[in-house]
Amino acid sequence: MSDTDDIRVPDVSPVPTAAPIVLSPVASPATACVPGTMSGEVVTTTIDNFVNWVREGSIWYLLFATACCGIELMQTGGPRTDLDRFGAVPRTSPRQSDLLIVAGTITYKMADRVRLIYAQMAEPRYVIAMGSCANCGGLFQRGYSVVPGVDSIVPVDIYLPGCPPRPEALNEAILRLQDLMHGEHWANKIKGNA
Repeated sequence: MSDTDDIRVPDVSPVPTAAPIVLSPVASPATACVPGTMSGEVVTTTIDNFVNWVREGSIWYLLFATACCGIELMQTGGPRTDLDRFGAVPRTSPRQSDLLIVAGTITYKMADRVRLIYAQMAEPRYVIAMGSCANCGGLFQRGYSVVPGVDSIVPVDIYLPGCPPRPEALNEAILRLQDLMHGEHWANKIKGNA
């Protein structure tokens, strides 16, 4: 480009500005320090609904997998079924968990450990018996060392049938557990009255 060429400047007309946003004055001095509050807007709920909403959106589960159900259980955490989207996150300590997923055959030697893990979990706590072996002993129910269902050791909230159940079935069990949490009175569950 030489000095003799015209430099054309595009015609830029002023952009019309939008009308300014005017907020109404805050109704009371008590809400004046809370950012984002507006007068006349109130959210009403009960404590049960709020606490249950928080609990059902943050399920921390502990895995007790002993057999082929454990393989399907690992698949459930993968990208195809993704339990994380329901707020279910695996934990490694029973003290941080509120859901125990028992998957597979439980023998009488393991029964004390399952009972101990359940006792170490914080209240309110839940149990999913995943697969036929955890529900009733499954294929090995006639064995002398097999517990005929984990419900003889700890209380079970949801029975998930199958040998082994598909990952989608475990997703459905988590959704049913959320429905169970939604409808209960949380204080009674903590006291053991539910």
